[in-house]
Amino acid sequence: MATRRNFHYTPLAVDEDDYIGDRGRPFDPRFDYTPKSLDKVPWKSIVLALFLLFLGTGLLFLAYFISTGHMGGEQSQAYGLLVLGFLSFVPGFYETRIAYYAWRGAKGYRFSAIPDY
Repeated sequence: MATRRNFHYTPLAVDEDDYIGDRGRPFDPRFDYTPKSLDKVPWKSIVLALFLLFLGTGLLFLAYFISTGHMGGEQSQAYGLLVLGFLSFVPGFYETRIAYYAWRGAKGYRFSAIPDY
């Protein structure tokens, strides 16, 4: 479960800083703290997202081939596959996109944004 940090902190005044070490670098533990949960990559969730993405893409292609007559089947089957394809493609694409942007280091995207299953 990811935590939300919507707090806007300001650094402490210099006379209130208790940091022992390099004085050339201002220290505020609220800004330097990075929990280990932000570094952990949720591999199970990424695999599930990729599976849903590929399953949805395959179902959408099957629906297209049935509806255009390139493959045998009825129109009702094409509509059913179309619905199932969208239901699996949309969350798979969404979670895969978040994982890709987190991997690339885009601003505002972290692996902690992906729910761990």
